[in-house]
Amino acid sequence: AKALSIAYELRGKPSNVMFHSDQGCHYTSLKFRQKLWQYQITQSMSRRGNCWDNSPMERFFRSLKSEWIPKNGYKSFAEAKHSITKYIIGYFSNIRPHQHNDGLPPNLAEQQYWLEYKTVASFT
Repeated sequence: AKALSIAYELRGKPSNVMFHSDQGCHYTSLKFRQKLWQYQITQSMSRRGNCWDNSPMERFFRSLKSEWIPKNGYKSFAEAKHSITKYIIGYFSNIRPHQHNDGLPPNLAEQQYWLEYKTVASFT
């Protein structure tokens, strides 16, 4: 629920948003579903056993492990939390090129999407 809150706040509390996930217990928990309701986010879940939903996260964790995590691990939980947060918010989202985004990092690709979306929307 904390990651959802951070994403929601960083994107300016958007409306008409859908959250898609697998049927994991953390996404079906009362606490998480209440947070979605509070933010007026529509929940979407895949069918049981639909392995394709896990593919993006498996790819992310592969990148995290191969690009960032030290071979001998971290000295403490606090060190791991700080380093992995730095990877996600700093490097992975803002710097690392993504092939799916034509070589752009996710944040830049998202910015360009919304600029084009608003440009198209202003003509209609």
